[in-house]
Amino acid sequence: PILYSYFRSSCSWRVRIALALKGISYDLVPVNLIKDGGQQFSAEFKALNPMQQVPALKIDGITLSQSLAIIHYLEETHPNPRLLPQDPKKRAQVRMIADHIVSGIQPLQNLSILKEMGEKKMEWAQKCIASGFQALEQILQHTAGRYCVGDEVSMADLCLAPQVANAERFKVNMGPYPTIMRINKALLELEAFKISHPSRQPDTPAELRA
Repeated sequence: PILYSYFRSSCSWRVRIALALKGISYDLVPVNLIKDGGQQFSAEFKALNPMQQVPALKIDGITLSQSLAIIHYLEETHPNPRLLPQDPKKRAQVRMIADHIVSGIQPLQNLSILKEMGEKKMEWAQKCIASGFQALEQILQHTAGRYCVGDEVSMADLCLAPQVANAERFKVNMGPYPTIMRINKALLELEAFKISHPSRQPDTPAELRA
């Protein structure tokens, strides 16, 4: 497999965690979203992913984009350890939390949106994340065990940790979200989350390396 990734992309990090958890080795091709006006806009990368976004994964003779679609594929082809609970209610909760982050928070503070916001980008990112986290904190109070849903790492957790990292980067006050912070702390202790962390990627700038 070949993963096209950017060290700081939360969508790429989700996929890196899934690959690490499932023990799938891959080659990483960095795509710098800032350098050269954004390497994702090159003709070469557009041919690979017409949406001109990371991540993209070449695997088993196909090219997939969209982090959750990639994770679902990995789940179906490498079922262990599972990232979706067997219980239908818990499975639905995992998907709900993942969608809440992937559709309801992350795109609103994505690089392309922040560029449009100009000088107000920090304020905008903080507002979008805080509003999403207020809802998420309430949801997690009903679903969480050690992790987002019960005591098994799931697809929801793969979305949570990268989004908390975004929040911290945009200096969001995390005080009102104790459940989110508790789960995130537990996740960052896991090896798969450590090795896939933005501070430990081949394309991480020297000053941001762990």
